[in-house]
Amino acid sequence: MRVFIIAGEPSGDKLGAALMEGLVELAPEVQFDGIGGARMIEAGLISRFPMEEISIMGISEILSQYRHLKRRIAETAEQIIRSKPDVLITIDLPEFSLRVAKLVKAKSDIRCVHYVAPTVWAWRAGRAAKMARHIDQVLALFPFEPPYMEAAGMRCDFVGHPVVSDVQATEEEAQALRTDYEIGDAPLALILLGSRRGEVGRLAPIFGEVLAPVLKARPDLRVIIPAAAPVEVLVRDAVKDWLGAPLVISSEDKALKRAAFKAADVALAASGTVSLELAAGGTPMVIAYDMNWLSRQVIGRMLKVDTVTLVNLVSDTRAVPEFIGENCVPDKIAQGLLALIQDPSKQNDAMSLTMERLGQGGDAPGLRGARAVLDGLRDQ
Repeated sequence: MRVFIIAGEPSGDKLGAALMEGLVELAPEVQFDGIGGARMIEAGLISRFPMEEISIMGISEILSQYRHLKRRIAETAEQIIRSKPDVLITIDLPEFSLRVAKLVKAKSDIRCVHYVAPTVWAWRAGRAAKMARHIDQVLALFPFEPPYMEAAGMRCDFVGHPVVSDVQATEEEAQALRTDYEIGDAPLALILLGSRRGEVGRLAPIFGEVLAPVLKARPDLRVIIPAAAPVEVLVRDAVKDWLGAPLVISSEDKALKRAAFKAADVALAASGTVSLELAAGGTPMVIAYDMNWLSRQVIGRMLKVDTVTLVNLVSDTRAVPEFIGENCVPDKIAQGLLALIQDPSKQNDAMSLTMERLGQGGDAPGLRGARAVLDGLRDQ
């Protein structure tokens, strides 16, 4: 069995490596070709070119690299058509992956599987119908996604979210962090500003102002800020004058980050998948997010859901308070955070239900994904 697999971002590389390991377990004779990063290479892939060449985010970046990307898309599609694998698996990065799949389908009958369903349940529902023209099967991270893909004519298998397989810190590791940083039994809050420069630039002033009334009400509160590698310098500069002398730690130190998530009593976080990381660690949260005025107007009109927090969506509750757009203001966020500090147990059931629904306690997502791919090949 021969598989051509493509990933273009670190998150996709993680998904791809787990899927490859699952395929090896179920079909030991499998051979891999494609594009991936360090994790997929370690799992047995010889990448045709560095994954970073297609790891391009943002309109201006894509436009500046358009010719190069277009050439790589055409080259990759031609390589797939020539090599005739049993299946093409593309992982997220739709700007690259789906264009490759479109070219492949135009000249072959190679089965095309896309890993990570587009968020058609939230906005731009028409994407599913466009995908269905050249994608045979979708591997979904969330249990509510298959009906949307199936309605467009694609097979869709819920395989679980990778967060359920992430290593969690122990109570001993959490206590060691509290001891090492002289936190003791004081209440501890995480503040997570996002991983993009624009997010940090917009949210840091707002989150900084949140601390004034919170620390006035709870002067014993300690604050830790895990900073993602691409924005660590920016984060350190943005928070250096904040009240409460927050401790900034590097998210590159995975063990320290895990310990901080476990040790924290509450968190204030930018919207995104970090809410699932917090839920996996059992850390109650307040979610806040804002964007530039134009994006707020456009996206606000297109949204089809009344919450953007994944814990709320997966658990089908509204347990996690969120302050989005025009509500992303310091006084409202501070009230929400103080209420959570007062009673952090309010979200326990929703967090537990979220992890259960995402596949915790069952087979690992990579193995479930591999089983779905093989099942799809048998049934085609």
